[in-house]
Parts: sequence; structure tokens; C-alpha cells
Amino acid sequence: MKLITEYTNSDVEFITEAKEGGGKNHVIEGVFAQANAKNRNGRIYPQQVMEKAVGKYVREQVSKDRAVGELNHPEGPTVNLDKVSHRITELKIEGRNVMGKALILDTPNGQIVKGLLEGGVKLGVSTRGMGSLEQRNGAMYVKDDFILNTVDIVQDPSAPAAFVNGIMEGVDWVWNNGIIEAQVIEKMETEIKKAPRSDLYEVQTREFKNFLSLMK
Repeated sequence: MKLITEYTNSDVEFITEAKEGGGKNHVIEGVFAQANAKNRNGRIYPQQVMEKAVGKYVREQVSKDRAVGELNHPEGPTVNLDKVSHRITELKIEGRNVMGKALILDTPNGQIVKGLLEGGVKLGVSTRGMGSLEQRNGAMYVKDDFILNTVDIVQDPSAPAAFVNGIMEGVDWVWNNGIIEAQVIEKMETEIKKAPRSDLYEVQTREFKNFLSLMK
């Protein structure tokens, strides 16, 4: 089994709900995942696989108020409680869509999410799970052993894609008075080029994070 993350192309809504006794709740709701459709990573989740994984997650996590997610994906499948930003309150299958709702929490990362939203930053959701893959008919199918670990809040992944395109086109990346050394860019390019199609988005995202860490 391997770690599998999927960004949902469909827009989710970030809304504000009044709380009893005053104050307000920040909530995300919309399509959290999809079945029977080839996604941007070339993977397909068969309907029965998605229904099984969602059903198990709802029974074991959502219904027991234990379904929490993070701001951005960590390196592995485990949810880190010190990085939690939201609690998933609803998750259900409607046709091929997995409709969800999550409450933004008053944690440090939850406060960051609220601040980003209030500042007009566009955020999305991305599932995180473990499973095996099988290639057939030009796509990677997620097998029946798939386990849904959580749904994280992430930034629109167009940033890693733009970064990758820039490297492939030979763009020089410059900041302030410095230039990233050529061999560093070449290493990133090599890692992306040798990545299997099934892992391409994860490798792109990882190398983009490495790039940002260098700029710091």
C-alpha cells in the first residue's frame, strides 16, 4: 500500500454560520472526492471502492467526532494532532460525488485557515489515504484495499504545476540578489522526470516545497 493524495477540482464553499450564544463558525462544504472519474493524477476510484472507504471512515471517525484533518498534507498518512485545522462533520455519497462538510477549529492552524479565507485566499480540499494501484485501460485504478485517512485543506495545486513547467522550460528562478544553483534545479528536474505517472503530482508537490524552503 502507498500514500495517495487527491486534490478535488470541484469548488468547495467556505461559509460562515452563526453560533448559539453569539460568535460564528467557519465551515467548508462541497465535493470532497469523486468516484468513477479519471482525476488529474490519472487515477480512478471505482464506485464500490469509494463507498466502502467512505462508509468505514464515517463509522469509525466522523460519527465519533474523531475525523480531523490538517492544513496541507504531511509526509505520511497519520494525522498530527498538533497540526489539525478542522473537523469533518459530514461525509456522504451522492451519486459519484463524496459530499462533505467540515468545521474550522480554533487551533493554531485553524486560525491560519480563517485568516487566509478572510484575506481572500482560495483554498481547496484534498483526500489522504492508503491503498494499492492497478494499471489498466490507460489509467491507474485504486484497489479494494483503499483506506481513507482524512481530508486536508490545501492551496490550489496550480502553484506546483506552474513551478514544474517553469523548470522544464528552462526558466531561471531568481529572488532578491540570489539565484538557485543550477545543480539544485537539475536535481529537481531529474526527480520529476523519473517519477512514475501515478506519483507525479506527489513528486511535483514535494519538489515545489523544497524549492520554497530554499527561498527561505
